[in-house]
Amino acid sequence: MPDKIAETLLNLNAVMLRTKPPFTWASGILSPIYTDNRILMSYPRERELIVNSLIKLLKKNKITIDGFSGTATAGIPWAAWLAQKLKKPMVYARSEAKDHGKENKVEGKVEEGKNYVIIEDLISTGGSSLNTINAVREMGGVVEFTIAIFTYELEKAKANFESANVKLLTLTNFTSLVKTALDKKSISKEQLSHIMDWKRHPEGWVAV
Repeated sequence: MPDKIAETLLNLNAVMLRTKPPFTWASGILSPIYTDNRILMSYPRERELIVNSLIKLLKKNKITIDGFSGTATAGIPWAAWLAQKLKKPMVYARSEAKDHGKENKVEGKVEEGKNYVIIEDLISTGGSSLNTINAVREMGGVVEFTIAIFTYELEKAKANFESANVKLLTLTNFTSLVKTALDKKSISKEQLSHIMDWKRHPEGWVAV
């Protein structure tokens, strides 16, 4: 499954690899990879593949699901499609509480003691997932798993999920994606080595 999903992301340019010139993230970090999984919403066949693959991942790991919580905003549609297919409740957490009305941070009803699976499209450092995890827990929900389409496999994300005592599961990952790109001849062996070096040292990576 990781290679099939990786090929889908590459074919739709949901994930792009480029070393000359590299991409510049909002943080200022130079990167050979850029991800925009939101584009998957516009392709029904591939969207269905992703949703069904997420369901298989949930069942394979025998995860107890009382409800889903999507991360704002990219995880919300995936959580909605999963909740609809599996007939489960859904909520979502804002990045910040509203400054008007009921001043909600979580939209929807979190039932105390129930197990909520966090749904995300992309894991970089895990920050948006942690925001959702904490918000659901503050409302009395139980969170043990985060499920995502793709992860950069950064050490900071690993540390963040471990500190939150949450297990991260993804359909595919950085390693599978760049190897699939090599098989498709989208990148060269020289580029592969340089790109993999970015994963080990993203903040100190130098484009060549």
